[in-house]
Amino acid sequence: MRFATPPGQAGDDAVQWLLRRNCSMTPTQFVAFYLSLCAWSLAIAGASWLRGATLVVPFVGVELLAVGIALVVYARHATDREQMILRPGRLTVECTLGRHTDKVEFAPAWVRVEPERGERSLIELSGQGKRISIGRFVRPDSRRALADELRSALRRCAAAPAQPAQRTTS
Repeated sequence: MRFATPPGQAGDDAVQWLLRRNCSMTPTQFVAFYLSLCAWSLAIAGASWLRGATLVVPFVGVELLAVGIALVVYARHATDREQMILRPGRLTVECTLGRHTDKVEFAPAWVRVEPERGERSLIELSGQGKRISIGRFVRPDSRRALADELRSALRRCAAAPAQPAQRTTS
């Protein structure tokens, strides 16, 4: 499997796909970067103020505010992800975009895996009156491979014999 964590590595017999953004910095690193940027900018603005260039400070303030807003917008989506967990009898799909999380559960035997529109579009999972789109964090040319891998795992899960209920005697 190319995209999935095989059974046993996730701690149980589940197959897991975790797709997320390729971010170069974590939100904590962004805060540290922004604070260092503020310190340097305010130090330079303070030195300019002492030398008589009083208009530098308001412009530095506007600049730091604009950069701060841009970093907040970026950091809000830095932890976006799509997670699919396939267990015997259940496929759980969770998509987190910003502060919004969609969670859908399917019976593996009834899931359809298809492109939304064309060959390189997002992958739509549907079944039992529910639907969700995945593949935002996979290159468009790799989405077909992800869909094929997901279909194959769903077929194996649906074909696996149901485990008999264990009896306990007392």
